[in-house]
Amino acid sequence: MQTLANPTKTPIKQSAFDTTIHRRKTRSVKVGDITIGGGNPVVVQSMINEDTLDIDGSVAAIRRLHEIGCEIVRVTVPSMAHAKSLADIKQKLAETYKPVPLVADVHHNGMKIALEVAKHVDKVRINPGLYVFEKPQTGRNEYTQAEFEEIGNKIRQTLEPLVVSLRDQNKAMRIGVNHGSLAERMLFTYGDTPEGMVESALEFLKICESLDYYNLVISLKASRVPVMLAAYRLMVKRMDELGMAYPLHLGVTEAGDGEYGRIKSTAGIATLLAEGIGDTIRVSLTEAPEKEIPVCYGILQALGLRKTMVEYVACPSCGRTLFNLEDVLHQVREATKHLTGLDIAVMGCIVNGPGEMADADYGYVGKQAGYISLYRGREEIKKVPESQGVEELINLIKADGRWVEP
Repeated sequence: MQTLANPTKTPIKQSAFDTTIHRRKTRSVKVGDITIGGGNPVVVQSMINEDTLDIDGSVAAIRRLHEIGCEIVRVTVPSMAHAKSLADIKQKLAETYKPVPLVADVHHNGMKIALEVAKHVDKVRINPGLYVFEKPQTGRNEYTQAEFEEIGNKIRQTLEPLVVSLRDQNKAMRIGVNHGSLAERMLFTYGDTPEGMVESALEFLKICESLDYYNLVISLKASRVPVMLAAYRLMVKRMDELGMAYPLHLGVTEAGDGEYGRIKSTAGIATLLAEGIGDTIRVSLTEAPEKEIPVCYGILQALGLRKTMVEYVACPSCGRTLFNLEDVLHQVREATKHLTGLDIAVMGCIVNGPGEMADADYGYVGKQAGYISLYRGREEIKKVPESQGVEELINLIKADGRWVEP
């Protein structure tokens, strides 16, 4: 039999596909003690429903969100009275809890409101389609260049005092374009399109830059996922062409509620994050704001962008499964869900178990009827009766010094 004189081990072929998400490089923008962009972790945001004239209710709502991981909280300020109430809200938060990064939402003809609220919050969000709101003229079928420029000059005059105030206080602004509220002249010029959304944002961006102000975050939200995706991708392209590197706030506006609202938000937000686009996110659900935060962290965890909870790997179950997989996964989850940074696999049989869970820290695998095997990584540690499986898994995690009490 012929043999090789110097047998060599064939190296494992490396994948030609990169599984790492390479995030777009952006400038850093401080919002209170949180930094958006600049390579920092993707920031989670939400918005309270309370009327900000209700000081105690607003403080309680902000605290509830912050305590469960919402890093920046937005409030609405539809009037001057609401704007002034932010001073009391901010003071009461500091006295009874801690400072929380706050964003104020300013809408229709909001310069005076924005100037007041800029004294009290860390970031002001304006909507270019509403900040200088003009009632549409019936019967209009075009904008002349002179009319276009006239309104542009009015926008600059109205925006400049706010920009100067925020610039001098070293505070941030979000230029938040919404597909459903584009200014009339943008609609006439570009149509109801992503191009109109991007040009609307760029108009405001250029005014800010001309005033030496760069603490800016951009959003281009739409209720239709394809429109939202196109707008953000086009914004990145245009910013790259113009040498801009502003961080992006991602969201699908008016996503609805329940399972579909979560799926819709995830389809838009996760798609862009996977492309490296996005520095802060908000999942907009027609539910209590607290329900948005787990969806945000679920998206970030699934993409490997933040690890804030246990990652569970579990097979879908089949005829080889040696225990009630759904029940056991629930038991394991309930016992370990308070931990962070671990990967735990629950696999129904030995056929796929060790291979499919190779990247997990710990594995719980059905090996024979009535018994399960516990793994640390790829190493089988012990075989125990199924009735003791969860308890012994906890003991293994404790033995490794990776357990914390709930």
